[in-house]
Amino acid sequence: MEALRGGSGSIYANNSPGGLINFISKEGTNDFKGSAKLETSTYGLIRTDLNVGGALVKDKLFFNIGGFYRSDDGIRKTGFKANNGGQIRMNLKYVFDKGYVKVYYKKLDDRNTFFLPIPLTQDGDKLKGFAGFDPNYGTYSYRAISQLNIPQAGGGFFSRNLEDGIHPKVDVLGAEFKYDLGGNFSVLNKTRYTNIDMNYTGIFPAGAPQTGADFAAKSMGMTNYQYSMVSSGAVVAPQFVQKLGFWAIDKQMNNFVNDLQFNYKFDKGNVTAGFYKSNWKSHQYWNWSNILATATDRPELLNLVDPSLSPSSVGYSKTYNGVLNMSSLLRDSQIQGSLNDLYLNLDYNVTDALSFNGGIRYSRDYYRGYKVNTTTANLNNSGLTVDGTHGFDTTTADENMNVLGNQFTYWYYDINKVSYTLASNYKINRENAVYARFSHGFRSPNEEAYYNNIGKLDAVKPVLTNQLEVGYKYYSRTFDIAVIPFYSALKNLSFTDVYSDGTSENKFANTTNFGFEIEGYARLFNNIFEVTFNGTIQNPKYKDFTGRNADGTTFDYSGNVVRRIPKFYFNISPAVNITKEWRAYVSMNYYGKRFQNEGNTDDNILPSFTEFGAGMSYQLGKIRFAVDGTNIFNTIGITEGDPRSQTVTGSSIRMARPIMGAAARASITLDF
Repeated sequence: MEALRGGSGSIYANNSPGGLINFISKEGTNDFKGSAKLETSTYGLIRTDLNVGGALVKDKLFFNIGGFYRSDDGIRKTGFKANNGGQIRMNLKYVFDKGYVKVYYKKLDDRNTFFLPIPLTQDGDKLKGFAGFDPNYGTYSYRAISQLNIPQAGGGFFSRNLEDGIHPKVDVLGAEFKYDLGGNFSVLNKTRYTNIDMNYTGIFPAGAPQTGADFAAKSMGMTNYQYSMVSSGAVVAPQFVQKLGFWAIDKQMNNFVNDLQFNYKFDKGNVTAGFYKSNWKSHQYWNWSNILATATDRPELLNLVDPSLSPSSVGYSKTYNGVLNMSSLLRDSQIQGSLNDLYLNLDYNVTDALSFNGGIRYSRDYYRGYKVNTTTANLNNSGLTVDGTHGFDTTTADENMNVLGNQFTYWYYDINKVSYTLASNYKINRENAVYARFSHGFRSPNEEAYYNNIGKLDAVKPVLTNQLEVGYKYYSRTFDIAVIPFYSALKNLSFTDVYSDGTSENKFANTTNFGFEIEGYARLFNNIFEVTFNGTIQNPKYKDFTGRNADGTTFDYSGNVVRRIPKFYFNISPAVNITKEWRAYVSMNYYGKRFQNEGNTDDNILPSFTEFGAGMSYQLGKIRFAVDGTNIFNTIGITEGDPRSQTVTGSSIRMARPIMGAAARASITLDF
């Protein structure tokens, strides 16, 4: 793996001002080599990895093939296989006198459960478990509410299985060609076609839990009410109930990209010039419903009726087999992009001690898309029944069902931007160096920003970034340290969270951030003891962030701390090489206080927390044994709040997403 953080990321790739991560496939050599790995865990994991590579024709034709398959129950208890699937990847490389040609293929078919916020209880400046809900292992994504099967106003049925979770099916076919043109010139061409068919199914809390009485009276306007279990029909009196969004999204995506580079090497550096072309398309279909369940970490579906009415009366039931709102939101939309970029990068060694880097990228990108407008309907005159006897006029669950119409809204959006970077590095001596870098880049608006502003696309702007960092680095045989002051400014940062009712947050902010990072690594006592450390102190704030909320009220968040970002975080990981073969480590990660909302209100603080991990490995010849533990003290650490639900007025209930509970993995790896 190689990574490029910030800076010149905007030069090497499109829409990447924050940086790049590139996974480099293994390639075969003249020696046949491979590795096999078996892994298990405390949460039902079974995973196998296998990779082999070698030469089909010595010095000329090489191959590599590898992949994995795994299945596990998930650290949070879903009642089903939370993660299940795998990947295979292969490549073939032919080397000739002046270069090489390589082709590769990847197939991914994987399922993962998406864990959303759960209810917690505010206790002073801490968040603790909510009654009936384990904060470390509980989830609303549970087997008893995993099936959805509802009729559609336009005909037919819509069925969904929560066990599919996030299920991408990905096929990637690519090729690389490099050729030495002579005279220190070379050409490199990379091309790739990607096709993705993804089904996304998740349970999204629609607000926080309410008492059974409050939900019936305040949310549903009922003076008489009765709850019953969908599974058994038994009448129950739940203390708390939860409205949940059963969100289903289907996306079909494809992308064809070609990157052509020319490189010239000279005595003191090299120059790279290239042309990048990408055509991509994304089509998505949403069908969301709301269900009613017990507010517990093994939820059960609930029906809610008005017992003062007869089962044949209009509006007798507020649910249909636990569904509160059938197909409450439908979306059918498409976006296409045509990206055309020219770039130039120069690395130049002014002296043996002083080096320079500069790059520029010109982007001429075109986006277009459409959305299908919707209407509403119900099933009252469909001839269908809710229970084999009573018609849909007896329930309100089908009121205001979304139906796709035949009216399309089309849009077009062009981007014409220049990104650039300048940097210099000076080696003071063998151990000490200083450097500085400034970069300007951008990121195109996301799909949600286009969708929300189809009628006013002039309100949508690319996110512009300016980043400045300087640094000092010291390297020696026993100790490394880097101190990096930095400044960044973002313009037109979009906030487009989708709320439970299907509407979206639609705000654009400017931000500034000033701080410094410290990175360190020490090897002590003849490399017996090692310590890795890095931390960041920063001050991310909104600038000129004013506007109007959806309800017409105004806001001014200028000077507030950017949501979800801590002012201080760090991690430290000491390790001991007990023997040449035996190694043990512990890790500590600290995340400072953050704010869930842009308003920085005290009732939306995400508390600071510290997470510990530990592990051990032993190398026995070509076999490696390893055990790793995460969150070993079962800390309740909050990664984020719930953008769809802030605090509940007059209540200590908070919706937030905690880290996973304590878990351990063990593995055996054989290299051959």
